[in-house]
Amino acid sequence: MKISTKGRYGLTIMIALAKKDGEGPISLKSIAKEHNLSEHYLEQLIAPLRNAMLVKSVRGAYGGYMLGKLAEEITAGDIIRVLEGPITPVEIIDDEEPAKRDLWIKIRDAVKDVLDSTTLDDLATYEDTGEQENFMFYI
Repeated sequence: MKISTKGRYGLTIMIALAKKDGEGPISLKSIAKEHNLSEHYLEQLIAPLRNAMLVKSVRGAYGGYMLGKLAEEITAGDIIRVLEGPITPVEIIDDEEPAKRDLWIKIRDAVKDVLDSTTLDDLATYEDTGEQENFMFYI
């Protein structure tokens, strides 16, 4: 499964809203400018997020968008599913070899576990501590 710009930019919108949660509505124009993205493209992405009640819109001169739920209640999986559809690396066929079918299921479940256990709050408050494992490969 490849996450397209829809999913990536959708996460960007949602993280931006979560970081400014409690400050009132945030305009897409300000998010687009801050992240050097197309405002027009973000407008296309916000509609399905609003329909899924992950964001709510506020009209008027000082309008914009706010989270529809608490950041702790929204997962990365919620956002990706709204914008990208079901999370699956390949379409699993019943008559496929059991070993291959089990591999695809394990991959799907691993990706789902990561996305569904990562909240929007986790992403908005993430700080890079530099403690990630770095692997060196020699050929």
